[in-house]
Amino acid sequence: MRVVITIQHPGHVHFFRNPIEELKARGHEVHVFARESDVAIALLEAYDIDHEVLAGESDSLLSLATVQATYETRLLARARRIDPDVITAIGGVAAAHVASVLRTKSVVFYDTEHATLITKLAYPFADAICTPACYRDDVGSSQVRYPGYHELAYLHPNRFDPDPAVLESVGLEPNDSFAVVRLSSWEASHDVGHGGFDDPREAIDRLEDAGLEVLLTAEGEPPADLESYQFSTRPERLHDLLAHADIVVSEGATTATEAAVLGTPAVYVNPLSLGYTAELDAEYGLLFGCNGDDRHARALETIDDVLAAPAETWAERRQRLLEERIDVTAFVVEQIKLHARTRGAKPTPATNPR
Repeated sequence: MRVVITIQHPGHVHFFRNPIEELKARGHEVHVFARESDVAIALLEAYDIDHEVLAGESDSLLSLATVQATYETRLLARARRIDPDVITAIGGVAAAHVASVLRTKSVVFYDTEHATLITKLAYPFADAICTPACYRDDVGSSQVRYPGYHELAYLHPNRFDPDPAVLESVGLEPNDSFAVVRLSSWEASHDVGHGGFDDPREAIDRLEDAGLEVLLTAEGEPPADLESYQFSTRPERLHDLLAHADIVVSEGATTATEAAVLGTPAVYVNPLSLGYTAELDAEYGLLFGCNGDDRHARALETIDDVLAAPAETWAERRQRLLEERIDVTAFVVEQIKLHARTRGAKPTPATNPR
């Protein structure tokens, strides 16, 4: 089987790195193509994943359209030579379009309901659309629901064992209590008009008053008065840090969810609620969504409540989550194999997407 995987975000690298390894171990041919975005290429290199970069970064909606067109054109040329049995991606705009032109199969994984531009451009062309069971939208007969989250493709205990050595790399001792704070840049297209904290300094003060060291990671430049809280570690080590933290406070859904599935309570400060953040909140009590107009004040109160809870609370809740949710890597590999084109006579390429 010949598989093409497209990568356009750092999270896609984490999601696909274990499926790539498994597919190759089973003797399948895997080709990885990427668009430069944040630290995606650095992660591909850190995990020693062979890849080809087809397009650069974008810094506006207009440049995004140009970069996406370049990426799809080059991906089509590469895929035409490879003649893949399946093309897969998260979001999957380029994957679904190129697979449709070549009359091969596409498998799209997605979990973000509010990114409607991506879903409108990708879903009509995809052969399979795999979403968590908690995904709020019904997208038709091509939808495959599964009991899990994207983050369980790389943070399930079958796939990840946190390394305590990461603490020394950021100047901490094994018994230190600490918090990780993640600030978003609010520059993505789906972030327009949104924001998290009114003033993140208040959250950091609240954490420090509780006796925690604070480690800050930010998209773009943080506020000048918070620069001293920034830490530096290799991007692939962040998950080790999240696993050992006492609490994670995040304006980004991915970091909050990563912490939650690792058993670290997460305060998610963002006006957007997603199916998976809502489930981790209501069903498992590992993520606490602060989504309303009063999200800043609620987040400060929630930080106090989380820090007052017994530490064993989070381990117990995580154990129940793991009993009820799957190792998503195994599901990804299964879906790629299930939906791959059956080889026979080579199909005649189409000239336009169906």
